[in-house]
Amino acid sequence: MQAFFIILGALIVLVLGLFIFSLFLSPVVKVERSLVIPAPATTIFPLINVVHNWEQWSPWQALDPAVKITYGEKESGAGAGYSWESNHRNLGKGNLSITESRPDQYIATTTDFMQMGVAKGYFRLDTVAGGTLVTWGMTCDMGQHPLRKVMGLMMDKWVGDDFEKGLGNLKRIVAR
Repeated sequence: MQAFFIILGALIVLVLGLFIFSLFLSPVVKVERSLVIPAPATTIFPLINVVHNWEQWSPWQALDPAVKITYGEKESGAGAGYSWESNHRNLGKGNLSITESRPDQYIATTTDFMQMGVAKGYFRLDTVAGGTLVTWGMTCDMGQHPLRKVMGLMMDKWVGDDFEKGLGNLKRIVAR
């Protein structure tokens, strides 16, 4: 019986510790990756701005080639978007829409991951020596729930790796 109370006490201390730790965490998570692509922004921009082109470079497309994608009426620029549905546990279902598009400079997106929440994404294209610095980033409000805030600590690793793959895919496509 004494072992039970020791385990119960340890569990209570762990939960309280997690709760107190989460009070110091920001609910807003930011993930960002950049890569210099040896091409002008005029070559890279349409690959991002035209939603049909995402199938060519998206890091998530390779996870489930059978993912069902439904495109909106608009093909590019602000208002363009698509929704997806997949049985793959890392994809699930959701929708993405372009909310702002400045030719050869910037694209903003909103992605609704349904039960997982909404993320604001962006692509910045800056001319640098040797090509274009493409920055892919996102911000997401994890809310005040302690477990979600702690999960936010892992978002950079989870999503950041995907952003790196996507940027690498863009670089390979442009190099062809």
